[in-house]
Amino acid sequence: MLTVSNTKDIQTTITTFDVTPGTCQDLLALLQSACSEVISKQPGFIASALHVNDAQTRIASYSQWARREDFQAMLRSPEMLERNREINSLCKNFAPVMYDVVDCVG
Repeated sequence: MLTVSNTKDIQTTITTFDVTPGTCQDLLALLQSACSEVISKQPGFIASALHVNDAQTRIASYSQWARREDFQAMLRSPEMLERNREINSLCKNFAPVMYDVVDCVG
């Protein structure tokens, strides 16, 4: 289960995808299948969530991993290298960025 906390020693990754309203739903479907079929089965995976803005021009993926190396290994897996080529074809760009949670309320 996805839990945001600054007391847990986990790696948080937020990836943003710039899309057009015409490709948003197609990319969402690809991301959902990648998560259920590949990403969630990788060592160190904890949880993830997908977010879409109202205009359907941006998708954000929030994921949590046991270690930074687990996320990096997932990106380098043959399955994700192939899927990322297709994902890249449906968006203007995407950028995964690793974060540490420093504060949260609630």
